[in-house]
Parts: sequence; structure tokens; C-alpha cells
Amino acid sequence: VQLQASGGGLVQAGSSLRLSCVVSGRTVSSFHMAWFRQAPGKEREFVASISRSGRNAYYAPFVVGRFTISTDNAKNTLYLQMNSLKPDDTAGYYCAAYSGNYYISGRDDMAYWGKGTLVTVSS
Repeated sequence: VQLQASGGGLVQAGSSLRLSCVVSGRTVSSFHMAWFRQAPGKEREFVASISRSGRNAYYAPFVVGRFTISTDNAKNTLYLQMNSLKPDDTAGYYCAAYSGNYYISGRDDMAYWGKGTLVTVSS
């Protein structure tokens, strides 16, 4: 299984970006999926998750109302729509896939990771 994230870039505060993560080797609906992020000098932190059915989504408090996680089974792709971006959102963003209990979604619970895509938000 391979995950390939893309869509990062340099944007101004208040702008939007959409990150994509293409899944290969298995269907995206085979897994629960998640986004994490890691800012320089900080630990990797959970951002959002979506269940394999697509019916459940969960967000970290600092992105509620601004970010939306979704999947497209036809394209075998996970997305993260990021609106109203803030300088504090600057980080490398990583997609991940996991199985088992959807609600257990810490870093150590992820089975597969993609390489990060860098998001830089200027003030």
C-alpha cells in the first residue's frame, strides 16, 4: 500500500488549499483514513479522520469549522479542504491509513503513512 500526498504550497492567511492523497495497492474504502501535521520543532499531531464508510468524520478542535476531510472512492483519493488558513497551520501535512477501531486514531495506530506535503501560511 502506498499513499501519495500533494497540494501543499505557500498561501496568505485567510486563503484556502485542498490537499490530496492518492491510495495505491488497496482501495481507499479498505481503510479508515486520517490527516496529521507536523510543524518545525513540534510533534506530529492529529488533524482529522474519516471512517472507511465515509459516514463518520472527526476533527481536532483547532480545525473545526475550517477544514473538511473527504474521500472519493472512484479516484481512490483522500482530501483535506482547508479554508481560512492561519499562520499556525504552517506544517508538513501527512495522510495515513489505519484499520480496526475508527475511534482509535493516534500516531501509533496508523498502518501506512504518506510522505508529507508542506503548507506554509504567511501573515
